Amino acid sequence: MAVLGKIRNRGALLVSIIGLGLFAFIAEEAVRSCESTKNNERQQIAEVLGEKISYQDFQDLVDEYQDVIKMTQGRDNLSEDEINQVRDMVWNQYVQNAILAREADKLGLKVTDDEIRDILNQGNNQMLMQTPFVNQQTGRFDANSLKQFINEYKKAQQTNPQQAEQMRPIYNYWNFMEKNLRQQLLAQKYQTLLANTFVSNSIEAKQAFNEENEESSIQLAALPYSTIADKDIQVSDDDLKAKYKELKPRFRQYEETRDIKYVSVRVEASTADRNATLAQTKDFASQLATAEDPAEVVRKSGSTVSYLGVPVMNSAFPNDIVETLDSIPVGTTTAIKENKQDNTLNVVRLISKQELPDSVQFQIIQVGAETLEAARTKADSIMGALSADASQWDAIAKKYNQTGAQQWLTTRDYQYAPSIDADTKAYLNALNTMAVGEVKNLATNSGNIIIKVTDRRAMQTKYLAAVIKTPINFSKDTYSKAYNKFSQFVSENQTIENLEKNAKKYGYQLMDMQDIRASQHNIAGIHGTHDALKWVYEADANSVSPLYECGDNDNLLVVALTKIHEKGYRDLDDEQVKAMVKAEVMNDKKAEKILAKVAGVKNVAGAKAKGAQIVTVDQITFSSPAFITATGAMEPALSGAVAATKQGQFCKTPVKGNAGVYLFQVTKKQSRKQKYDAKAYMQRIAQRNMQAAGNFMQELFLNADITDRRVMFF
Repeated sequence: MAVLGKIRNRGALLVSIIGLGLFAFIAEEAVRSCESTKNNERQQIAEVLGEKISYQDFQDLVDEYQDVIKMTQGRDNLSEDEINQVRDMVWNQYVQNAILAREADKLGLKVTDDEIRDILNQGNNQMLMQTPFVNQQTGRFDANSLKQFINEYKKAQQTNPQQAEQMRPIYNYWNFMEKNLRQQLLAQKYQTLLANTFVSNSIEAKQAFNEENEESSIQLAALPYSTIADKDIQVSDDDLKAKYKELKPRFRQYEETRDIKYVSVRVEASTADRNATLAQTKDFASQLATAEDPAEVVRKSGSTVSYLGVPVMNSAFPNDIVETLDSIPVGTTTAIKENKQDNTLNVVRLISKQELPDSVQFQIIQVGAETLEAARTKADSIMGALSADASQWDAIAKKYNQTGAQQWLTTRDYQYAPSIDADTKAYLNALNTMAVGEVKNLATNSGNIIIKVTDRRAMQTKYLAAVIKTPINFSKDTYSKAYNKFSQFVSENQTIENLEKNAKKYGYQLMDMQDIRASQHNIAGIHGTHDALKWVYEADANSVSPLYECGDNDNLLVVALTKIHEKGYRDLDDEQVKAMVKAEVMNDKKAEKILAKVAGVKNVAGAKAKGAQIVTVDQITFSSPAFITATGAMEPALSGAVAATKQGQFCKTPVKGNAGVYLFQVTKKQSRKQKYDAKAYMQRIAQRNMQAAGNFMQELFLNADITDRRVMFF
């Protein structure tokens, strides 16, 4: 009871302590919640139509697309530029699919499983032709082959994980193709629905025919705006404001952009560096000329052109090497030649030049055993059986759990490989040189391969050539000197004013770049500048960046952010906007002067007396703007005015055009000798209207409230 009394006596204090404890707990959870929300926001790469996409989800889509490219092209890696292209393709596709899905949902459009099955069974969709499930005999997609593969893959997942892992790339590729097939069909439905809303009639068709085929010839009196000096025109702030208000829709931008100034320094090899590279290349060139197998010499030289040891087409070589191959005899090793365009030293040894097939169709039976001797014996037995009866091929292949099916190999399947092992080299050389119907027993380090060539197509000139193409690189010492000099420049010039003032003193050039977008992947086309680009979108105006090492490890960069253009309408104080508005005002005022000057002119002679240039212009039609050589401009207003003026008449009023004021007299009107086909013209009009409406996706895009933050991640 005493303890209870103490608690009661201190009740108010305990309530306060408990309250503070609860507040602290709630506050801590709130902070955690806010931090979690911020982390989630940081991971959001974009938002489309209110739907957010995380970095990981987007990267998964990019990885999926990359895997497809690698599998279809037989490549292990993509370049930086190629990866950026993939990201752009994935982004555009993601946005279009999201927009299309929203619009299709409003209209009740969807693609059913039954429709997909019908497409698969028909087997003639072009997208399906890009899959491994095409029947080589019919040339059509084989739905049964697909079903069999999927069943085998699912079975392998349960019974043979290693086999399933080998099959997984093709399974993923099919899932990718099916997903895109659904999107393609949905887009076709939407576009078909849209296309059917555009109709034409015979009256419209007849008018279009007349507009295209009624030609006018005129005597034109042109008074270019350029005949009035700019200094004679006074432009006030009120003039600019009024014209800006009139033209304001032109200056709307749908994404934020930024202006920068930058200094970029590319580090180049010094004279000492060049001499060292030349001496090294001379040594390798002498080795190359006498080497029995040039592969090791080419590898040690650091050549950017691989030596595979098999004949390849000229497309496998750089253009400068191709020119050399076509100009030297077989057996020749060239002297060292410098290519200033790619900054390399080059030596070429042409070993052979022969006509070989680009494509070879063949069959194989792989022969293995517990030992190589056993495999050799088994292969000899198979060759004996085939020599006795060539029709036994399928039966023998089946006996060894192989299909022995015909397959094609093209030169492009292997000529870009970085290297080829000895077994593969022998295999490819055999395929290139075997005659149709010939069967060969090829011994390899792991067994034997029985090869039968069934067809050879597209004979091409192929070259077996060893190439040393050595970049003239700068040394570490050269790079260090360039870096130290540039680092001093950056550290001493931390304002835009100082960069402008001192760049030339250091021998640098300060460059301008306007309207950089978040969708760009680099600055000034320089590789490896993502960090600098990210800085541009994080920095405040008038900031100067740190020094960036970029390019292909050969570039130094500093950036200054000069201006931020927010999403919306550009203001009149924007230099570009003001220049455009001022130019329009100048033209208006010049037009006023010219119009006042030619007031009351009733004929071409009167216009000439006022200083007009007189020219004859033929073949003017309403449907296409006239190009006036006297002013160097397209003038749609003039085409319209001429169409409305009868033959022999002088224009009722002067025409204010894009580059001048015009007066004219129609000297001739005639119709081209074209037969009018109402049905054909109605179709043309419908197609033209559909083309005009082809920007529907752009309109939907602009209204999709898209937030693109990719620049912060890639």
